[in-house]
Amino acid sequence: MPLNITKIAYGAADRADFRSWFDGPEEMRLTTRYLPRRHEEMQGGSLYWIFEHALVGRSPIRRFEQREDGRWWIVLERKLIPVVPRPKRAHQGWRYLKPEDVPRDLQEGEDAGDHLPPSMLKELAKLGLA
Repeated sequence: MPLNITKIAYGAADRADFRSWFDGPEEMRLTTRYLPRRHEEMQGGSLYWIFEHALVGRSPIRRFEQREDGRWWIVLERKLIPVVPRPKRAHQGWRYLKPEDVPRDLQEGEDAGDHLPPSMLKELAKLGLA
């Protein structure tokens, strides 16, 4: 099973703004200071997005590229695959996602509204109940 990572959708003002990140060219690039030690295990993996204290979607990881300044690009498919929302605390940068914590993709026609809303997940997480 490929290794996955998580990252906060930092800077997204709201859900519509976050979704707009996925309009445009077929790839998107995120900067990271260091190449993940386990980057080879991420082939076929995804970056899971945290928005409003919940994992809400994923973008497949294509590759890692070194920049001229020594930092690295995480190159992603510019697509957001919705997942069953799962509470996730905020963190800086990216973090590895344990296999048992990977949420399943939402099925065609399935609505995230069928699950707990992100605001409730956030409150439960604050209480240590999620």
